[in-house]
Formats: sequence, C-alpha cells, structure tokens
Amino acid sequence: MSILIYYYAIISILTLFAYGLDKISAIYKLRRTPEKILLLLTIAGGCFGALLGMILFRHKKNKLGFIIITLTACAAHGYVLLFGWERFGFKIGTLK
Repeated sequence: MSILIYYYAIISILTLFAYGLDKISAIYKLRRTPEKILLLLTIAGGCFGALLGMILFRHKKNKLGFIIITLTACAAHGYVLLFGWERFGFKIGTLK
C-alpha cells in the first residue's frame, strides 16, 4: 500500500474521532472542538471520516457550510485517490 492510503486512513480516523468528541462535548455542555479545527481536518484529507462522523453521530448535518465543504473535499480527495495520484508518476500501492 502506498503512503497516501495510510495518510487518508489515519487522518480520516482522527477526523471521525474529533467529530465524535465534539458531539459528546455538545451533549454534556463541555468545551467544544472549534469549527475551524473540524474543517481543517476535513480539508486536509479527513473528509471521509468527517462524512462518516456526520452520519454516525448526526453531528453538523444541519449546517450547510459543513455539508458543502465535506462533499467538495470528498470529491477532490476521491479524485486524487482514483486518478490524480498516477499523474504524479506514482502507482497506487507502490512508492517510487
């Protein structure tokens, strides 16, 4: 597997964890994770974890901005995973 796959897996798990932690904090009225952090994690490649977190935790699903940014980031990062990576001279599953 390439380092890119590991990167997306790790950042998505971290983002999913951040969404879950923020949801728990919201329920118990504790200190929340700033929206800037959640969006930064989403844009940095954690969009798949963010999308899963929005669905599983029913968190930030009514905020249009979060939905648009998450779906746009998923489309962009999905393109990189499926097509763009090979344009840079790498094959999925190998490192050169």
